Amino acid sequence: MSLANKRRHATMAISLLLLGMPTNTFAHPHIFVDAKFEAVAAPDGSLQELRDTWQFDEVFSSSVLLDYDKNRNNALDPAEVAAVAKTVRESLAQYNYYMNITINGKTLALAKPDILHGTYENGSLTLSFAQKPMAKTPLKGLIVFGVYDPTLYTALDFASDADLKISGEGFSGCTHKVVRPGSKEILSENQAMLTTMFFNDPVGTDYSQIVATRLEVRC
Repeated sequence: MSLANKRRHATMAISLLLLGMPTNTFAHPHIFVDAKFEAVAAPDGSLQELRDTWQFDEVFSSSVLLDYDKNRNNALDPAEVAAVAKTVRESLAQYNYYMNITINGKTLALAKPDILHGTYENGSLTLSFAQKPMAKTPLKGLIVFGVYDPTLYTALDFASDADLKISGEGFSGCTHKVVRPGSKEILSENQAMLTTMFFNDPVGTDYSQIVATRLEVRC
């Protein structure tokens, strides 16, 4: 089993088993994505944009091929990929494209990406896009970048720490680290929440935030 698959299985096990609750009360991943993320800073020390690249698993990619291969040539031509990207852009708006960014604990509002770019190669669909802050955002204090699906339907996996990065002159005075919560950390830091979730209806609770890999930057 590859390292990426081991991490996927670990995430599912943590979210479904370590919480100590019946598995049928939870969603579980149906779509798996190899993800890359980059936060870009402007020279003036503000956040310029956030860049994402998602490579979808072959099973999901093949289902997209069945739905969007209009000319039945067993491939997704540029126009067909553009149609897929347009659909994703519209459908994921309500989830803010799985972007969960906080600055000193306050959620950062992001603009909708202008366009999603896509390719379909070797049986795999890849989408990339960029989002900008709704307002000028100075990089001061603790900035936490999280990219995850709050519904747990899609699992976004960052295979290595290098897949979550910062760039740009504005980050020159900042430190950063990638955080991958382990089971002991999850239990110790979220005991009160886990106890509440055990005895209460879990509908509406964002479990993904507990297990999601995140990039923490301090400026």
